[in-house]
Parts: sequence; structure tokens; C-alpha cells
Amino acid sequence: MVTVFMTLLLGLFDLGQLAYTQAILNGAVQEAARTSSLETGDIAVADARITEMVQLSAPGVTVTTDRKSYYDFADVERAESWNDADNSGVCDNGETYTDENGNGQWDEDIGESGNGSAGDVVVYTVTASYDPLFPNPFLSWGSDQRTVTASAVKKNQPFADQSGYGSEAGSCT
Repeated sequence: MVTVFMTLLLGLFDLGQLAYTQAILNGAVQEAARTSSLETGDIAVADARITEMVQLSAPGVTVTTDRKSYYDFADVERAESWNDADNSGVCDNGETYTDENGNGQWDEDIGESGNGSAGDVVVYTVTASYDPLFPNPFLSWGSDQRTVTASAVKKNQPFADQSGYGSEAGSCT
């Protein structure tokens, strides 16, 4: 009877920590994304602030961030244009493509790593991994590390002229 009660109690504490950590992460990511979208925004400071906030509920948390920039909202997770002659959904077999981001290869996702420039749309994703404060020894996975993820999509402030995509042509291998 005590084992069942302790399992339930530790499970509730664990779920509470998970929910609280997720809520803090969501808010921190929105704040960091907004700060980073300003001309005066400092990305390193914004990322450090996320870690600082999440550590309130998850001491020893490991935070990883990823920013991908796009020219506009229509480009988010869009592949570069190509002649899909074999209808495979992949640029291959010598099909021609337009190298819109100028990196010399066809990309399934046209986004560029980083915060982009003025007017760019940025997809900002943060993952936080931590050890639970209340590990449950009665469950096989009770002491495993927990992972929460949050994302934000913001458009950078138009503090300068936005650079466009190129139009180099290439051939897929």
C-alpha cells in the first residue's frame, strides 16, 4: 500500500515539475525570440536568460537552441525549387534546381542557420533536458532525464534592407 501511494505521490510531483518547467520554457522562449528580433537584441544574452529562467524549476538543466531564418513566412520549411521529373519528391537523378540560398547544393529546407537579417522570419526552437527533482525508484524509467521543447516564430524588425534569395542554377546528383 505504501509503495502504491509513494509511486502516485512521486508521479504527481514529477508531472508538476514537468508542467512547470514547460510553462517557464514557453515564456522564456517567447521573450528571447522577441528580444532577438530587435536590432539591438543580443542573441547570447537572450539564450543565457532562457537557461537562467528554466533553472528555477530544473536545476542543472542543459539547454540547446536552434535558429533558422527564412525570407518570409511562405518559405518556412520549404524546399528549394527544382524540376521533379521523376515525381520522387527529392531532387536527384540530374534534375535541375534553383540554388535560392546560394550554398551550392539543393536543400530540402531553404532556411539558413542563424538569426537572419532585417525582415527575415526566424523559427527559434529550444530544448531543455534535466534530471527530475523527484525520481521515482518504483518505475523503470522513473530516474530518466526529462526533455521539454518550445518554439517561437518571429519576424525580425525592419531595421535595414532585407537581402533576397539568389537564383543560381544547379543539377542534382
